[in-house]
Amino acid sequence: MTHDSSTLLHHRTIFDDWRSLTIGIYMALVGYAVMVGLPVISTAWVDHLGFTEVQVGRVAGADLGGLAIGAVISALFVATVNRRYLATGAALVAIAANVLCIVYQTYEVTLWLRLLAGIGAGVYTGIAVATIGGHSRPAFAFGLELFAFAGSQGAELKLLPYLSMEGIYIALIATYIVGLIFISWLPKHPVEKALDVEVDVEEAGGKHHAEHQHVPAYVPWLVLGAIVLTYINIGAYWTYIELSTVDSDASREWVASMLWVSSVFSVIGCLFAVLLSNRYGLARPLLVTLVFQAGIVVMLTFGITNATVAISMFFFNFCWIFVDIYQAATIANVDRSGRFPAMIPAAQGLGNFLGPNIAASVLAWNFGYNGVFIMCAMASIAAMLVYLYMYLMLKKSIPALADAS
Repeated sequence: MTHDSSTLLHHRTIFDDWRSLTIGIYMALVGYAVMVGLPVISTAWVDHLGFTEVQVGRVAGADLGGLAIGAVISALFVATVNRRYLATGAALVAIAANVLCIVYQTYEVTLWLRLLAGIGAGVYTGIAVATIGGHSRPAFAFGLELFAFAGSQGAELKLLPYLSMEGIYIALIATYIVGLIFISWLPKHPVEKALDVEVDVEEAGGKHHAEHQHVPAYVPWLVLGAIVLTYINIGAYWTYIELSTVDSDASREWVASMLWVSSVFSVIGCLFAVLLSNRYGLARPLLVTLVFQAGIVVMLTFGITNATVAISMFFFNFCWIFVDIYQAATIANVDRSGRFPAMIPAAQGLGNFLGPNIAASVLAWNFGYNGVFIMCAMASIAAMLVYLYMYLMLKKSIPALADAS
């Protein structure tokens, strides 16, 4: 027999039902709403509440750090506790924190309330990602999620600037309330075990047989580590991309319009990501994308103009979609129980916590926005190196998983 001609097998379950996939995608959009709208929300914190650029980095870091904490909590219980109860509790925490943000708007109180809101969002999002990852075709499922993500991103970045700070918080509250109405669509428990894959192996005579292979524990942890590095880049970029253009040659109106127009480019990214995955697997396109994304960020250090901002935003969105689909599908291929997929928002939240805070420190040390963008690029390259190591290890042990689509 030869493992070089082996492929992963997945079987249809309740997680392939359209209602399960729909509520999973909707919950993911709600849970990621602050992260998606961060460029606009960051500016609103400055314009409406008078926060400084450094304070914005701290508040954004608290919100997205809370996302990480909540996702860890979700991962601990998502395989054993009724997911409907978990999601309902998380939604109520997020709603309460956003209500209190309307009442108390000082920096010190907002900092802690955004941490609490982030924790609720993290539990909620962890359940959502675990639900999407339970689909028998995870790359397809996450492609649909990110297709919807691109649309919601464009809508947020277009509409949120017209709202007051209170209006933004109310909009966030409303999305959780809608999710509670359809919570019965959420499957209660997983159907498969963690770190166990079924492989279709072709024998020497052309016959096929299925065998189970245990996935080394380092695989999902390496992916999660790479996600942290990737989102250090993403978190810092989206926190400061609009603010970095204030004293540049770029028009503020142009930048605001590019924030939502460029998000439409993510839709194209979804299509290309799934097509490339079907042809080349997940790993190889991911490696190339991370290098390209680093170059897109570094480009801004040579001058911020209307043209460079547009190019950067368009291709950053395009690459973001690629990276998210491949990272999420890789973990879903490894773990069907939902425990490690639920950790994806934790890794993203940790990266989003570290990114704005590291960037805020770079600014505090007077390295300017060029220093921020160089730091972003270094994080993307570091993530690529982690994936490269993982890919080479899997090629030796489980080739079917290394080149899985």
